[in-house]
Amino acid sequence: MNDAPRSEKIWFDGELVDWDKANVHVLTHCLHYGLGVFEGIRCYDTANGPAVFRLEDHTHRLFDSAKIVNIKIGYSESQINEAIKETILANNLGKCYIRPIVFLGDNKRGINTTGADVRMAIAVWSWGAYLGEEALAKGIRVKVSSYTRHHENIFMTKAKVCGAYVNSIMAKHEAVSSGFDEALLLDPSGHVAEGSGENIFIVRNGRLKTPPLTSVLEGITRDSIMKIAHDMGLEVEEQYFSRDEVYIAEEAFFTGTAAELTPIRSLDDRILGDNGIGPITAKLQKAYFEIIHGKNPNYSKWLSYLKQA
Repeated sequence: MNDAPRSEKIWFDGELVDWDKANVHVLTHCLHYGLGVFEGIRCYDTANGPAVFRLEDHTHRLFDSAKIVNIKIGYSESQINEAIKETILANNLGKCYIRPIVFLGDNKRGINTTGADVRMAIAVWSWGAYLGEEALAKGIRVKVSSYTRHHENIFMTKAKVCGAYVNSIMAKHEAVSSGFDEALLLDPSGHVAEGSGENIFIVRNGRLKTPPLTSVLEGITRDSIMKIAHDMGLEVEEQYFSRDEVYIAEEAFFTGTAAELTPIRSLDDRILGDNGIGPITAKLQKAYFEIIHGKNPNYSKWLSYLKQA
C-alpha cells in the first residue's frame, strides 16, 4: 500500500512535470553510490499567506553541500529560491514540506564522476509533525544508538549527502524496533552528537547546552533556537557532553526542519525532569511556533512569502 504523501507537480531540471512523470533511470548514479545532496524545508500558513521558513539559508546550505562533494549545480541560488516558490504555488499548497535534491544522472558508471550529468528536482507535499503531534506536546522516548555518528574525516559532516543517511536509517530502525521513538547517536569519541535527523539540546542547571559543530550538521533550526534563546536572555553553551549528562538533565529536546522542536521525555528509559516538556523547552517551543507562523514581527526576515502581502 502506497501511503506516502504526494502532490501534483514536481520541478524537475527546470520544468514542472506531473508527479508520476518525474522519473529517473534505474542506472542513475546516485541510486548506486549515494552521491547526491538534498535539503528539508518547511512552508507555513500565516495571516499574510504561506511563507517558507529561512528559505535563503536552506538553499545556501544546499549549495554548500554540493560544493563539499564536488557537484556543481547548474542554477543560481536565487533561481532555486524562485523555483521552490513556483513549485508550492503550482501545487496549490500552503503549509507543506519541501525537498530539493541534486544528484548525478545515468550517463556515467563507476566511482569516477567526471562528466556525470547533474540533475535536480524539487518536490513538495503536505506533511504534519515528523514524530507525531503528541510528541510535540508530551515528548518522545529516545535510545542511544549502537551506531556512531560519522567521523568528520571519514565523511563530510557539514553536507546533507544522500548516502550518509544510511547510518541514520540504521540507527532509526534499531530504535523503533526496540520500542523507542528516536535514536541518539554518539560521536567517535563517545560524546553526544545528534539524533538520526535532528540536533539535540539539553538543559542543565538552567543552562542550555548543545554539541559543537565538529561532527554534527549545521542545523538551521538549531541556529534559530540558539538565536531565539539568546534574545530571551538564556545562556547557550556549545559544549561536548556525555550520555549520562543527558540522563541527569532537567530537560532535553530535538530540533530540525522535520522535527521542529520536539521534547525528549526519556533516554534509555531514564526519565528526564518531570517526565514531560520542561519550562525552558516549552518557552522556546512556543516562541518558535509563533515565529514560523508569522506571529512575531521581530523575526519576519526569516519568512519568505510566496506572494507579496
